[in-house]
This record gives sequence, structure tokens and C-alpha cells, in this order.
Amino acid sequence: MPAFLAFTLHAPLAAFGGLAVGERRSTWDRPGRSAVLGMIAAALGIDRTDEAEHQALHGGYGLAVRTDAAGRLLADYHTAQVPPAQRGRRHPTRAHELATPGLSTILTRREYRTDALHTVALWEHPPAPHSLPALRAALLRPAYVLYLGRKGCPLGLPLGPMLIEADGPEAALQARASAATVPEQELRRSLHAITGAVTMDAAAADPARVLRIEQKRDALASRARWQFGLRAEAVLR
Repeated sequence: MPAFLAFTLHAPLAAFGGLAVGERRSTWDRPGRSAVLGMIAAALGIDRTDEAEHQALHGGYGLAVRTDAAGRLLADYHTAQVPPAQRGRRHPTRAHELATPGLSTILTRREYRTDALHTVALWEHPPAPHSLPALRAALLRPAYVLYLGRKGCPLGLPLGPMLIEADGPEAALQARASAATVPEQELRRSLHAITGAVTMDAAAADPARVLRIEQKRDALASRARWQFGLRAEAVLR
């Protein structure tokens, strides 16, 4: 049977990306591909500027996510400094923006999900840059501090990564949830966690199980420039 690496994602506050337009930073209701593999990269100690390593990660693994508790949407308002608008001028990095004279202050809105709980399964697409046991070891002893989306979103539960042999991603997700520790079981009960919607890369999904196909902008184009392309994601029945 195929091998999978399955683990749990939970935080009191989580930010799952989304389109960042102007003064609003939205969040999806589940972690995207870039979020999960970005966490894997942090656990492995891969620097953000190492473009080749990030591209290898994103091309080397399949991903399935099950939403056990979607959490509630929370909006936070705060101020941010921005450079003056100048036609034809673009700032390659945030540090470059802050070094620009004449900064002004704007009010921004950032969205979070509270008490969201998800189960994740990864599998290799040979030649994957790291074995699943190596990824599990990194998640157990990460090189960098892990968080869900933003640095103010620390994990609320150990990831509990497990190597599982199963007939497919859905079976691996169910096996991981069934093997939950006592603290995780109590958390699932308190959140009224259920076997929720499963999403995965559309190319890996059984067409008979597909409810719909969604387009998500979380396919890595350039990690150094924070650029992402569209990815077809299947929502299963």
C-alpha cells in the first residue's frame, strides 16, 4: 500500500493565506498547499531565499487536507506604515518599503480563524527531495519555530506526525484521526470535530469522488518574491 505522512494542524488563531489586496489580508477556511509546504520547509531549516529547495518541495509531494473544525472568522484591525505612492515605482520587499522616506500610516484589516482543526496527509511524487521519515523527523524537531500562517499564531497542539500505509489519502487521514492522543481526542470533542470535507490536488483525486473543482492561488511561482499561481483543488464528496 502507498505510504503517507499524516499530522494535525491546530492553533487558537490561524491565518490560512488568501488574496492580499490593498489594506485587507483575508484568510481561507483551510490551509493551502503553500502554507503546509512552507511549514515543512521551516521544519527542515530551509531558508526563504533558497528558491531551488522550495521549488523541489512543492513539486515533490501530493497533499490532502481534511477540515475537522473550520473555526470562526475573526477580524483584527491595526495600523501599518506604507511608503508614498509613486507612479512607476515598485518595492521588491517590505524592508525596501520601510526604508523609503515619507512613510504614512494606514488602517489595515487582517482575518484569522479561531480554533480551526485540520488533518493533513502528504505522499511522495518521486523524485521527492526528502523521504517521508525525514519529514516526520523534522516536524518532531523543527529547525525553526512553527506557526500557522503568521508569527502570532503558535501551534495549540503537537503535530503528532505519523507514517501510515493506506489505500489512499482519505484512508490515511482517517487512520491519523483514529490514532489521536488523549489530549487531541479531548480537543476534538471540545471543538465538536467531525469528519469534514476533504480537499486535494485535482490531478490526484478520483473523478467519481469529486464534488467540485476550486482554483486556489497557492501554487508556488517564486518564494523569494512571494509569488503564487493558480492550482486546481478538488473538494471530495
